[in-house]
Amino acid sequence: MSFQGPLIIQSDHSFLLEVQHPHYTECRDFLVQFAELVKSPEFIHTYKVSPLSLWNAAALEIPFHQIVSGMEKFSKYAIPSNILVDIQEWYGNYGKLVLKQHVSGKLFLQIQDDSILERLLHDESLKPFRLEPIHEGLLVAAGQRGNIKHTLIKIGYPVKDLCGYLSGESLKINLCTIDADNRPFQIRDYQKDAIDAFYHAGQNTGGNGIIVLPCGSGKTIIGLGVISQISNHTLIITTNNISVRQWNQELVNKTDLSNDKIGEFTGQKKEIQPITITTYQMLTYRKSKEDPMENLELFTKCNWGLIIYDEVHLLPAPVFRATTDIQARRRLGLTATLIREDGKEDDVFALIGPKRYDLPWKILENKGFIATAYCTEYRISLPSKTEHQYAHASKRTRFRIAAENPKKTELVQELLEQHSQDQILVIGQYITQLEELAKKLKIPLITGKTKHEEREQLYQRFKTGDLKILLVSKVANFAVDLPDANILIQISGTFGSRQEEAQRLGRILRPKQKNAFFYTLISKGTDEQQFSSNRQLFLVEQGYRYQIQYF
Repeated sequence: MSFQGPLIIQSDHSFLLEVQHPHYTECRDFLVQFAELVKSPEFIHTYKVSPLSLWNAAALEIPFHQIVSGMEKFSKYAIPSNILVDIQEWYGNYGKLVLKQHVSGKLFLQIQDDSILERLLHDESLKPFRLEPIHEGLLVAAGQRGNIKHTLIKIGYPVKDLCGYLSGESLKINLCTIDADNRPFQIRDYQKDAIDAFYHAGQNTGGNGIIVLPCGSGKTIIGLGVISQISNHTLIITTNNISVRQWNQELVNKTDLSNDKIGEFTGQKKEIQPITITTYQMLTYRKSKEDPMENLELFTKCNWGLIIYDEVHLLPAPVFRATTDIQARRRLGLTATLIREDGKEDDVFALIGPKRYDLPWKILENKGFIATAYCTEYRISLPSKTEHQYAHASKRTRFRIAAENPKKTELVQELLEQHSQDQILVIGQYITQLEELAKKLKIPLITGKTKHEEREQLYQRFKTGDLKILLVSKVANFAVDLPDANILIQISGTFGSRQEEAQRLGRILRPKQKNAFFYTLISKGTDEQQFSSNRQLFLVEQGYRYQIQYF
């Protein structure tokens, strides 16, 4: 039987989507619910379904019949029979193992499938847990809640955790209707939906998981809404000291909390208050590799009712390990993309929770909640001298030579002149490249070496419009609120990092009167161009198109 849809479904679990088809956009929005984009050349985009992508769909309670009917609607040809069998099996695995409280004080891992129970009883990786077989399942020591979930997902069995949560120390928090700047404040409909999806009316089926929304859409506001909903002592972990200050300011600005209820646990301050904000770097700090990470005790030092992981895709391994011990605390992850370059998305799923809410970026753009953005990739030839260096270099060195193409400076100058009335961020990976550009163009530069006070001062000048152009290293990739920036020029990046590409576009997505322009400068015909294609995958999945220009 032949269909007229844009989708070719193949037996290797790849889905090929025709970009020029009139139903491309509708089909793309359908696919992102349960598949991941892996390639996006001009005419055919390739998606892949995996157990994890289907577990997230199941956790979002997207009905399986809805996935199948969508596949039938969009498929050009008959769906291979093995695909229907495999996705039903993968989707169905979520919920086959359910973790509950047991009257004995231990945890009960309910397993109604006898064959799975038999397999788990003889799995070597589960031997250290000393599981006790009982009717329809296994008893697990209460302290192993995180470890058992982490181990089971590694062998292909996601756990639906219904054990519930400890009540943290109470702290009544209300959101304001008029903020501290005397402006009306209310939570947007999609933000409320995200809060509700996480909290799930206080049931054991909610209280842990990830909210996925673009930068500029108000993920911090969602965090405030969840804090208000739970009204317990809360630990907030974010990426840097600038972000710590921003969370503090938003809490003071938009809730009825007084300053003395909010603490910052950083290199500058060591405050522990009912609402405490810290950084991943602070939690994992130690004097030497031999010394313990004493600050990790912050997870258990207080009776937290909620832990918020800002930019959750950046969780370092020590924080993962600490998180296995705090499964009785509600856990909220906030991110623009669940992509991890180390491939540990399943760790996030097991230890923080499943994806609870996701909304395509273009939907928010169409509703005016984030800025309309235009993406352009400039392909720049190498000068003859640099071409010679590139040809004789090792693979890793070749990438840096291409990234530091001296002709990029000339194009940056042209773009700055073209956008002289705009607020412009120029961002790059290599400090020497940035320092040379700052010196030549006389632009202020922020790197990891910039003192905190100077960094704050430059950001503030940029926010007020006193400073129109700011040069930044990768320290500005995450959790920096520069709402008026509408131009971003990316002169170099971290190899093929999709999360970095998404975060950098996010720097200019705050809603504003002007459109946003995202320029990526790469060296034509080099490894940098190949990596650039991978960097763009996530944004292409969200509906962004890159216009190609040559320089």
